[in-house]
Amino acid sequence: MSNLRRVLITAACSGIGREIANAFLDDGHLVHVCDISVPDGTTSMGNLTVSQVDVTNSAQVANWVACAERNMGGIDVLINNAGIAGPTSPVESVDIKSWRECLAVGLDSHFLTAHYVAPIMKRQKSGTIINISSTAGQFGYPLRTPYAAAKWAVIGLTKSLAIELGGANITVNAVCPGSVSGDRMRKVIEREANSRNVTTDFVTAEYINGQSIKRFTEPSEIAAMCRFLSSDSARMVSGQVIAVDGNTETYHL
Repeated sequence: MSNLRRVLITAACSGIGREIANAFLDDGHLVHVCDISVPDGTTSMGNLTVSQVDVTNSAQVANWVACAERNMGGIDVLINNAGIAGPTSPVESVDIKSWRECLAVGLDSHFLTAHYVAPIMKRQKSGTIINISSTAGQFGYPLRTPYAAAKWAVIGLTKSLAIELGGANITVNAVCPGSVSGDRMRKVIEREANSRNVTTDFVTAEYINGQSIKRFTEPSEIAAMCRFLSSDSARMVSGQVIAVDGNTETYHL
């Protein structure tokens, strides 16, 4: 694999995904991202291309991957960042529509992109797939069962693909962010506090006190791990589940 990476990232117009995209752009790589909401459809600026894609729609994902391969001449790195928080409520209150939506975005999208990208990487005989899971994929997560189920399943998908694709010199790893600073985590805490009838400060303290390092993770720290896993230094790192979370010792609830 050359030093130039041709990078595909889902859900990368904001939050962690945008931070990851910016990190690769800062290194001079070609980056093609998608998101569910892109006002101007497909736009290009320098090494960045942005497409509006519903990652649960097989035809849209297939078209996005084909366009990216054509425009960049190949795909070296796939980062599956798409996911949604899902409902915050006891399991008996979770409706089937919300359950299926959470798994469709958080799990099905990872399968769909791999389904279309794997043949490209096999032809190249090289590539890197990074699936963004969560510490919720390593611990139980009460009141967030659809989200936890999706994130646990992403880890199973990752380990299976690492075995399946290793012979083609393709690495597959899962990165598990913990509590990441930003608007998304703020909303998660607000919903949990409301569900449990406690304050947001109380919930925030629980999250932090469950970690060895007593602060939230920065989005740039997730991006740094993705950069490493896609580098030549990590060509023998595959099938791994790597938490970037300050060492979660125990779930807070």
